[in-house]
Amino acid sequence: MPLNFAQQMTVIITAVLASIGTAGVPGAGAIMLLMVLNSVGLNVEAGTPVAMAYAMILGIDAILDMGRTCLNVTGDLAGTAIVAKTENEIDLGKWS
Repeated sequence: MPLNFAQQMTVIITAVLASIGTAGVPGAGAIMLLMVLNSVGLNVEAGTPVAMAYAMILGIDAILDMGRTCLNVTGDLAGTAIVAKTENEIDLGKWS
């Protein structure tokens, strides 16, 4: 379904704001997607193409959620390591 520029900006803003609070919640991506779809007027109602597309995404969301979690944890570890290095709180001798 084509979206106009205002709808595209609504999707971007809603997704960014919703993703801030959902990083540590398992399965929150599916709820966030539902919220984004509703924000541009694509209601998920039984029998609609939007509901069918949503159901297909839910079928693989567990795998995608594992990838998002892995990326989130890796980013947190990298950020922690950078801060520890800049604060001279890391003993690099233990890592070599």
